[in-house]
Amino acid sequence: MSQWMTLFQKEILEMWRNFKWIWVPITFILLGVSEPVSSYYLPQIIKSFGGLPEGAIIDIPPPTAGAVLASGLSQYSTLGVLIIVLSTMGVIAGERKSGVAAMILVKPVFYLSYVTSKWAGSLLLVWFSLFIGYLSTWYYTGQLFDWVAFSDFLQSFVLYGLWLTVVLSITVFFSSALLAPGMAGFISLALTLVVSIFSGALSHLLEWSPAQLTSYASGLLSAGELPEHAMPASILSILVIILLLWLSVFLFKKKELAA
Repeated sequence: MSQWMTLFQKEILEMWRNFKWIWVPITFILLGVSEPVSSYYLPQIIKSFGGLPEGAIIDIPPPTAGAVLASGLSQYSTLGVLIIVLSTMGVIAGERKSGVAAMILVKPVFYLSYVTSKWAGSLLLVWFSLFIGYLSTWYYTGQLFDWVAFSDFLQSFVLYGLWLTVVLSITVFFSSALLAPGMAGFISLALTLVVSIFSGALSHLLEWSPAQLTSYASGLLSAGELPEHAMPASILSILVIILLLWLSVFLFKKKELAA
């Protein structure tokens, strides 16, 4: 356990040196604030562009607080996923390519400790950034529209966090399997996009898909209650995360021993 904590602390320190603890949370905050602010000032924004017939009245019904919060969450399904992949695609592949991984593994370091400590460090960054970013969305939605129950905020946060954890685990898996960080990031993004598209198009067949957690979080905010298949999808997501971690350790060990 002490070995794992040492590796974990090293990963946290490395992310400080790379300024990830600064730019990733700030980016998530900006994404979170942009949706309620733009929704509130949308009529003024449209009016400022002009081009409307004289006497035309802009009558846009204000969205519900749940709809604004759900729309803010959707920002993390696009730009948020991209940020996560870009910030973690080299977490293992980069060290393998530079030879740092080989230097660390010369010491009596377990492959499981090495991979999981890196995954845990990135996981802490992702959940922290999502929380403060989403908290900003919730706060500004309450100030500009209406307050959404904090319990709904927390439940939707956990659902979205699980999906982003799946994305992170996919990225770590390909970072363990491939030597080129860019290729690991590209395949991770492509696979995430494919899963999201298929899950959306075949939602009636893939109700337990981890990618459905995004729609379940939005449904919770709109209806005020947890959707029926949210729990099975969450359990499946946890199992997928565990499987991806196990495969990451297995492939990383296999490639390092063969090198």
